[in-house]
Amino acid sequence: MPWKQRYLRKTLSLALAGMTTLGFLSVTETRAQGSASPNPSNALTCEKLNTVTIANTTITLAQLVQAGQLDLPDDAFGPRAIPAAMKAALLSRLPAFCRVAATIRPTADSDIKIELWMPAEGWNGRFLGVGNGAWAGRINYPDLASSLRRGFAVASTDTGHESGPFDASFANGHPEKLIDFAYRSVHLMTVSAKALIDAFYGSPARYSYWNSCSTGGMQGLMEAQRFPTDYNGILAGAPANYFTHLMFGHNWPEYTTMKDASSHISLEKFEIVQN
Repeated sequence: MPWKQRYLRKTLSLALAGMTTLGFLSVTETRAQGSASPNPSNALTCEKLNTVTIANTTITLAQLVQAGQLDLPDDAFGPRAIPAAMKAALLSRLPAFCRVAATIRPTADSDIKIELWMPAEGWNGRFLGVGNGAWAGRINYPDLASSLRRGFAVASTDTGHESGPFDASFANGHPEKLIDFAYRSVHLMTVSAKALIDAFYGSPARYSYWNSCSTGGMQGLMEAQRFPTDYNGILAGAPANYFTHLMFGHNWPEYTTMKDASSHISLEKFEIVQN
């Protein structure tokens, strides 16, 4: 077998092994293999989680959501509104869960929003952190929903600001907000989520994992480098690392080379490249 084929086969095998290790199986398999042992005698009800004390953290919502009864704004699943029927279909498939929202302020200029969704039944004993794309600026509701359906207790953060995914103006003149975006928000989200999971189930998560791509991949690398005990395993997909070079790489062709029509690639040249 040629070396390239051997390399690709080995890479694919490792990737699949890693996915299995982190528990990304079917819902049934995940729950069966990772069933937890909550301790109800030590557990708080969902509504009582607002009494949990976590440094620099204010619980703003602690609510038990019945199966299929969650309502979110249309833009919660992305900057473009989705059809009402699609939104209803997505939300109607969610199981009952405890929804916790919190604000974390480690500095005077910090305003980190997080959400933690915990299955009311069938928890697989695992905590999952999910990240963001581009410059973040919103809670990752799609990944919260899909991970909850797999039995995970799952958390997401807006990384400390509210904005469109390609708007970095929040960082101008706000170095603490830039630090929150870069690494602090994800770490503090993880610390808070673990404490709330322990309080709700009466026992800590057996395993904690990170799974995300792009900016989320960069967040995973930051976690591994700065806070290696936060997660037992990290899937850092397509990480947006080497950030300054990456941003200049985006900006150079768009705002420098291609800003004039005379610099655009002709259809004839595109045809040559395609061929």
